[in-house]
Amino acid sequence: MEYEIVIGLEVHAQLLTNTKLFCGCTTPFGDPPNTHGCPVCLGMPGALPALNRAAAEMAVRMGLALGCRINEKSIFARKNYFYPDLTKGYQISQHDLPVCVAGKLPITVDGQELTIGVTRVHIEEDAGKLVHDQDADSLFDVNRCGSPLIEIVSEPDMRSPAQAYAYLTGLKQILEYLQICDCNMEEGSLRCDANISLRPKGETKLGTKTEIKNMNSFRNLEKALEYEAKRQEEVLRSGGAVIQQTYLWNPNENRSIPMRTKEDAHDYRYFPDPDLTPLIVETEWIGKIKESLPELPRARRGRFENDYKVTQYAAEVLTGSRTLADYFERCVTKCGDAKSASNWVMTDIMRMMNDAKIESPFELKTGPERLGELICLINDGSVSAKAAKKVLDLMESEDKEPKTVVDEQGLLQVSDTSALETVVKEVIDANPNEVQRYKDGDKKLTAFFMGQIMKASKGAANPKEVNSILGRYLG
Repeated sequence: MEYEIVIGLEVHAQLLTNTKLFCGCTTPFGDPPNTHGCPVCLGMPGALPALNRAAAEMAVRMGLALGCRINEKSIFARKNYFYPDLTKGYQISQHDLPVCVAGKLPITVDGQELTIGVTRVHIEEDAGKLVHDQDADSLFDVNRCGSPLIEIVSEPDMRSPAQAYAYLTGLKQILEYLQICDCNMEEGSLRCDANISLRPKGETKLGTKTEIKNMNSFRNLEKALEYEAKRQEEVLRSGGAVIQQTYLWNPNENRSIPMRTKEDAHDYRYFPDPDLTPLIVETEWIGKIKESLPELPRARRGRFENDYKVTQYAAEVLTGSRTLADYFERCVTKCGDAKSASNWVMTDIMRMMNDAKIESPFELKTGPERLGELICLINDGSVSAKAAKKVLDLMESEDKEPKTVVDEQGLLQVSDTSALETVVKEVIDANPNEVQRYKDGDKKLTAFFMGQIMKASKGAANPKEVNSILGRYLG
């Protein structure tokens, strides 16, 4: 019997608001423990929550980007469960009436176009944080309590770990393009829970699912799903039954570890929060938010291919993040050469970003206009492509303009025909034997002459001009 994998993802994204979801506490990462809390986010008796309008707008932005229907009226509910980092004993979330429903996200895997359904995007608050490795007892930090989240719940439409990886990548790109989440998985601002089940191929009824909680990297998500699919298949083939459980992924051992028996929705005893009025999203407000949406990754990829004539691969890389795409376009505006700009951005600029361990090319000293100016110097013959690599590194390390570096390093390429003819003639006169061998048919000696000329000119000779002059002298 062949089995089919069925995967659905629940993605939590922390919103880039200035304050928490229902109070005025700020939400900076890395501050000392227990320095951002108040009666509201701690759930003290008599404290009343008030919804952060910016968080609601960000949720609607994400819903619109995913093609969701925006509900005019949505309800906040109390999700009741006990856990040490949940000070109130319940979490404010949305259940029966979320703000965004019925969206979709197109993805491409192995050249195949797929559409993954999005069940809902809803708003909820985060819990606190337990720290287990600093004391004999677990410690509790309230700073994260009440931080604003959106949860993006997919349909069970993914049929492989690779599709789940592509879907999560697509969501991350949209969140970054909308500038509503920094998507830093190491800091916990983007977290993913994966639901996976197996069923006999051809059946439509879903099998018993297990959940893998709090995945902290895309690669770990893919590995965890591969492992869990294999584990479930072994259970089924041996005549056993898959138990609905929640697992944690151990990246050091590359295996999933049972955490608890999975709860169903009724176990949480959802009911409308009596302290919060319904969220009303008016049609006029939706229209204004829609008008403010940026060009999204998929549309930008298509435009890069059509307008700049870059390859599909290049378009995917360049639009991988909004900042990289912006950097590329500003560079093209400066130099007018999209092909060269794409090559420099995808190789040297991304290398420099990796070396500096930064996420945005705008953090480099070499801004897009400086790179564009360097490309102009290459294209007009002022500097060779080889020398330009050195110029770029010095531009970055010394924070200087490309022309300044070229002048200081004496890297200006000589294109003056009369000056080059003098150098070429001196090289030819100094190597009569090689000239004769060339004329006798040893055309490989062209490289020898080029090397000697570049050496004599200290690398400043324009190779294109030298080739033309050599052709006349050697015949």
